Amino acid sequence: MGSGGSSSPMWPDLIQKAKDGGLDVIQTYVFWNGHEPSPGQYNFEGRYDLVQFIKLVKQAGLYVHLRIGPYVCAEWNFGGFPVWLKYVPGISFRTDNEPFKAAMEKFTTKIVDMMKSEALFESQGGPVILSQIENEFGPLEWDQGEPAKAYASWAANMAVGLNTGVPWVMCKEDDAPDPVINTCNGFYCDWFSPNKPYKPTMWTEAWTAWYTGFGTPVPHRPVEDLAFGVAKFIQKGGSFVNYYMYHGGTNFGRTAGGPFIATSYDYDAPIDEYGLLRQPKWGHLRDLHKAIKLCEPALVSGDPVVTSLGRSQQ
Repeated sequence: MGSGGSSSPMWPDLIQKAKDGGLDVIQTYVFWNGHEPSPGQYNFEGRYDLVQFIKLVKQAGLYVHLRIGPYVCAEWNFGGFPVWLKYVPGISFRTDNEPFKAAMEKFTTKIVDMMKSEALFESQGGPVILSQIENEFGPLEWDQGEPAKAYASWAANMAVGLNTGVPWVMCKEDDAPDPVINTCNGFYCDWFSPNKPYKPTMWTEAWTAWYTGFGTPVPHRPVEDLAFGVAKFIQKGGSFVNYYMYHGGTNFGRTAGGPFIATSYDYDAPIDEYGLLRQPKWGHLRDLHKAIKLCEPALVSGDPVVTSLGRSQQ
């Protein structure tokens, strides 16, 4: 779920529907171009009122995973970067580039300081239990080599240095340095293990379907397939699953980004574009969550020992 795709009067109802569906955590991106449309001119009003959104989640008794980015992709215009960033002298995005790193650190620090000033991190008694820096950067490292590796390491260390008191994650980032946790995004993640055995196994994006493009069929993912993927991930030792999307809403105005991507961000999600329950998806997942929680004492009390009886025995 996110605070970008639906208007703020809808938030309490959406959060309650998520809670009724068995969710514990609401995950949201932070959209830099929405919050800083001009350099130093900040916007946290209306549907960009991030603090209010997080406080509503807390009132509902749920937790928050705050994906600051500030590159977020998300089929959002310019991946969340403000257009003015392009015109900073000497800048090169998402690499070992001083002007970019300075701007990224300034905005990330701004968001973290806002959270701290409102006591919203769990370490302060607030609902934010996780934060994310960058977004699916790992694949780009293969293309860009050393400057990209240096940037990823810098981003991780910069985030940790902000001392939020809660863990940081990097998704699709196999070489995330300690103590940052690398996480999985995908249709299935039961194959995934973090890069150190003492890190929790986390699935930051379990894709409920896909985004809608112009001139292409509207994507659909059967809930039986999605639920099976989640159950298998938990069975294999997974400890955190986020649905991308549980509610996607609408990318209003010119916020939809990428070539030929529609303003609808429905995503075949359990709560549809208009904030209504999509059945049987919502109900099936609610029942899955109940079943998983019934198994919680066994799941968290120890690790299973699997004994092979040989190839010819079952």
